[in-house]
Amino acid sequence: MMRLAGKTALITGAARGIGYEFARAYLAEGARVAIADVNEQGAGRAASELGEGAVAVTLDVTDQASIDAGVAQAAEALGHIDILVNNAALFSAAPIVEIERADYDRLFAVNVGGTLFTMQAVARHMIDRGQGGKIINMASQAGRRGEALVATYCATKAAVISLTQSAGLNLIEHGINVNAIAPGVVDGEHWDGVDAFFAKYEGKAPGQKKREVGEAVPYGRMGTAADLTGMAIFLATSEADYVVAQCFNVDGGNWMS
Repeated sequence: MMRLAGKTALITGAARGIGYEFARAYLAEGARVAIADVNEQGAGRAASELGEGAVAVTLDVTDQASIDAGVAQAAEALGHIDILVNNAALFSAAPIVEIERADYDRLFAVNVGGTLFTMQAVARHMIDRGQGGKIINMASQAGRRGEALVATYCATKAAVISLTQSAGLNLIEHGINVNAIAPGVVDGEHWDGVDAFFAKYEGKAPGQKKREVGEAVPYGRMGTAADLTGMAIFLATSEADYVVAQCFNVDGGNWMS
């Protein structure tokens, strides 16, 4: 039995990476999915690759008009929105004395503002429809602790965890479950950029940081986007109806809470 049969989902930042893998998993479980991304061509390409049941939506999570238009477009294309996955995010790293305000503003606009205001827009749609819904925010193990070179990113993900708790408590009265997933180190093309940051600030050879963090995971390797799909599916199903305002670590044992 397909666990999401008849359901619809909007996934931000879904043109590639974790969001793309979530879309694939949701489609395999019977859902129809709006692939939302600021990269219009990327969203279209992803929807085409994923095939029947996937539609492309252009959505910039830093722009309120774009959020409102993207949510409306997704709701029209799918008929309604049962599930939101707030996946769009950016990473940056620098020592405290080198953090630039423009970079800080950019990360908070995407990772925190994007999560809050996309959640708000979809929650309004869900409340108006009166059928409840599921909202899944993508946090990170970085939101569980500080890291010497990753202050801004860690702060944004800590904020996502806090927003999830507050929104979860507020929206459950409407039958909307809000929860979060906190991945650990997840392999993918974004790690080329992450590795480059640490090569610059820690004097490591290219690829060294990636190898080190993978070896440090108790499970024995870095995670993959596919490792996260089980939790993303569970939180979107009726099996999670009594799960409210929680953040689940899916990180190979990197963090215990």
